[in-house]
Amino acid sequence: MKLRNVAIIAHVDHGKTTLVDKLLQQSGSFRENQRVAERVMDSNDLEKERGITILAKATSVVWKDTRINIVDTPGHADFGGEVERILSMVDGVIVLVDAAEGPMPQTKFVVSKALKIGLRPIVAVNKVDRPDARATEVINEVFDLFAALDATDEQLDFPILYGSGRDGWLAHSPDGPKEDGLKPLFDLILDHVPEAKTEPGPFRMLGTLLEANPFLGRIITGRIASGTVKPNQTVKALDRHGNVVETGRVSKILAFRGIERQPIELGEAGDIVSIAGLTKATVADTFCDPQVAEPIQAQPIDPPTVSMSFIVNDSPLAGTEGDKVTSRVIRDRLLKEAEGNVALKVEESADKDSFIVSGRGELQLAILIETMRREGFELGVSRPRVVLQKNENGQTVEPIEEVVIDVDEEHSGIVVQKMSERKADMLEMKPSGGNRLRLVFHAPTRGLIGYQGELLTDTKGTAIMNRLFHAYGPFKGEIAGRVNGVLIANEPGEAVAYALWNLEDRGPMIIEPGWKVYQGMIIGVHSRDNDLEVNVLKGKKLTNIRTQSKDEAVRLTPPIRMTLERSLAWIQDDELVEVTPKSIRLRKRLLDPNDRKRESRRAEAEVA
Repeated sequence: MKLRNVAIIAHVDHGKTTLVDKLLQQSGSFRENQRVAERVMDSNDLEKERGITILAKATSVVWKDTRINIVDTPGHADFGGEVERILSMVDGVIVLVDAAEGPMPQTKFVVSKALKIGLRPIVAVNKVDRPDARATEVINEVFDLFAALDATDEQLDFPILYGSGRDGWLAHSPDGPKEDGLKPLFDLILDHVPEAKTEPGPFRMLGTLLEANPFLGRIITGRIASGTVKPNQTVKALDRHGNVVETGRVSKILAFRGIERQPIELGEAGDIVSIAGLTKATVADTFCDPQVAEPIQAQPIDPPTVSMSFIVNDSPLAGTEGDKVTSRVIRDRLLKEAEGNVALKVEESADKDSFIVSGRGELQLAILIETMRREGFELGVSRPRVVLQKNENGQTVEPIEEVVIDVDEEHSGIVVQKMSERKADMLEMKPSGGNRLRLVFHAPTRGLIGYQGELLTDTKGTAIMNRLFHAYGPFKGEIAGRVNGVLIANEPGEAVAYALWNLEDRGPMIIEPGWKVYQGMIIGVHSRDNDLEVNVLKGKKLTNIRTQSKDEAVRLTPPIRMTLERSLAWIQDDELVEVTPKSIRLRKRLLDPNDRKRESRRAEAEVA
C-alpha cells in the first residue's frame, strides 16, 4: 500500500486535534454506531481537563488505496521538544492557521523547523465561520512569515484550503462548497506530499516517541528509514555517537490503524511503527540491524530555559497524604521522565535530597509536577529560575522571549507599562480588529515568570498572551519581584475561623478554617512589604455573659485560590510550594523563625 506521512502543526487552540477527529470520522476509521469522545487524540486526563495537547501522537487513515499516517502535535511552546522530534518522521506538514488570529509565535517556531528540513507545507485557514475572520489578510501574513523564514520558491508555492475543522469541511474557497467535507484535504495530501522516503539497506529506525506499557514494557515509536523488521528479529540500539546501547529481540511490532494500535507481522520502510522488547534504548537512539554501524543523525533540540528544584518534602505534614516521599523514588521518576522527554534535563544536587529539573517553561514543569502529584508523590518545589549562560566573550546572557499580547485598546497602556517594568522592549503595536491591539515585545524570561495572572487582572481577563523563545541576549539587570510580604503561621494545629476573621485587616488569606497548618507555613498575603508571623489557632473566649455583639456570626472573605501554576509564579526564592496528592501548600524554605533571621543576617553581611 502507498504511504504518506504528514504532521499537523499550529499554534495552541487553532484546532489541530478537532481536525484530526473529523479526518478519522470521514475516512471511515469509526463504525457508524461507534461512540467516540471529542478530541479523541487527547488521551491522558490532563489533556482532557485543560483542553490542550501535551504529547505528540500518531494515527492513520486509509484514503483511495493510500495509508496516511497523521501526527497530532502540541501547540504550546513549552512542549516544542515534542514537535521538533516528530518532524523527522514526516514528509509533509499541514500548517493550520486561525482565520482571525493569523500566524502566532508557536506557528512561526514550528514552521521554521519544518522549512529548515525541507518539508513542503499545505496551509489550511481554519475557523472561517468566525465573525471576525479575515482569511485573505491571514494568507498574506502566512506568506510574509514563510518569506521571512527563508523558505525556498517551492515551499512558497503552497496550496491553500479554507474551512472549519469543527464543522468538518475544507475547500479551495472560503465560501465552500461544504458538501465535499474534508475530501479536498485528503486529495491534496496525496498530490502534494511526497511518498514516504526510504533508503536502501538493512533495517534502521530513529526512535522518536517513548512510552511505558504495563504488558509490553518499553515501546519506542519511529519511522523505518530502510529495510524491514519482523517480530523476534535481533536488533541493536546505537546512541547518537555510534556506541551500542543494547542488543535484543523485537517482541512485538505495532502499527497505527485508526486510533487503535494493532500488531503486524512485518514493518516496512517508510511506515511509522512502534516496537517493543528492548529495555534500555530511548528516544534519539537508532534501532538497526546488528551489521549497521552508523547511527541516523537526530535533529538538535533547543536547550532548556527554565529550571526548578524538586526537593524531598520535609514539612511536619510529610507522608500524611502521599505514599511516594523518598528521594530514591523521586529520582527514579524524574530520570524516567527525562528519558522520554528530551527537552527536560535532570541533575542531582550535592546533598542528594534535591534535583534540579530544567525545561522549556513553567507550564511544562507544572504539568510534570501535576502528573507526579496524581501518581502519589509528595515533594517541595522551588520558584522557577532562568538558565543563564556565558557567551564567547565571557558575558552572562539570558533567554529572551518574543511575546505577543492581544488586548483591548483601553487596557493597552497598563500592559505596556508593566512590560517595560519587566525590562521588555516593544517591537510593534498594530490593530488586530474589533478595537483590539496586538503588542509585540522582546522580554527576558525572568520578567515573564508570574506575569500571566497579573496580565489577566489588569485587563479584566480579556488579554491573550503568547510567548516563544527568541534567543539568548545580554543580561538585562535586576527586575522588581513581588511587592507584598506574607502572613506566616507561628504554631502547628488547625486554623480557626475566628482567628482568620481577626487577621483579615492584615491581608487576604489563602487558607480556609479547618486546614492543618504548621510553623513556617504561609497562610495569607500581607498588606505590607514585610513578612508577619501570626496565630491562626486562637479561638473566641467564651463567657456566660450574652450580648448582641458577642453572638455575631463570623463571616469570612473567600480566600485566594492558589493553583499550582499560580503558586509557582507567586513564591519568592526563600519559599517553597509543598505539593501532595490532596493539597498545595505554600511555606518558607526554613520553617524555624530563628533560622530565617540567621539566614537574612548572613545575606545582609554578604551584600555589605
